[in-house]
Amino acid sequence: MSGHSKWATIKRKKGAIDAARGKLFTKLIREITIAARMGGGDANSNPRLRKAVTDAKGNQMPNDTITRAIKRGTGEIDGASYEEILYEGTGPAGTLFLVEGTTDNRNRTAAELRKIFDKNNGAMAGGGSAAWAFERKGQIELDKGLSEDKLMETVVEIGAEDYEDAGDTWLVSTSVDEFSSALNALEEAGVEPKSSRLAYVPTTKKDVSGRDAEVCLNLVDALDEHDDVANVFADFDISDEEMERIGQQE
Repeated sequence: MSGHSKWATIKRKKGAIDAARGKLFTKLIREITIAARMGGGDANSNPRLRKAVTDAKGNQMPNDTITRAIKRGTGEIDGASYEEILYEGTGPAGTLFLVEGTTDNRNRTAAELRKIFDKNNGAMAGGGSAAWAFERKGQIELDKGLSEDKLMETVVEIGAEDYEDAGDTWLVSTSVDEFSSALNALEEAGVEPKSSRLAYVPTTKKDVSGRDAEVCLNLVDALDEHDDVANVFADFDISDEEMERIGQQE
């Protein structure tokens, strides 16, 4: 089971998945704006924008809000100019972190994220200090209603690289180049993903337990709750037994 999926499971138990709708909307709006700026305002010809709009609608974002975000991205209306930036850092027990951010003020965001790392036994680090331990992959989550036999057929048909049992879902991995075509193939086959994204996947995972595991999870949560953070990736792994123990403490 992937580290990301385990964190998601724990966060569901803790009730900490973007509990404040305002924070979630902020992140979704930024993604729509950036996607429109980079690939244009037509969702039919811009896969990233299409996904961002689908995610927004799935979270009951009003159409007017979505339209304004697209127009800010294309420059039709004024608004903050966001840029994407990748922050790197370390956590407990030598764990490595990559944080994808969207910000209109690099200095402010870096300072605030540095404080979060410091408070959770970690540290911000320079470029290349953590990225070397990850590879870029497409990740597609599919509902467990899809049998494993059917899943294996689907993986071959869409040109995916691999799949794994992620607890509540199947997690399908693709290369970056095949990510969009895999999503299109799923759509044509009538299979609707629960989620999809380009992710940084650790080439090797570090097992953590005890207090280190708790602090790693606290660091992920604290980073993820920041408005300027889009995604958090790390190379730690936690056993099912440790997850159960931590869950019982909440």
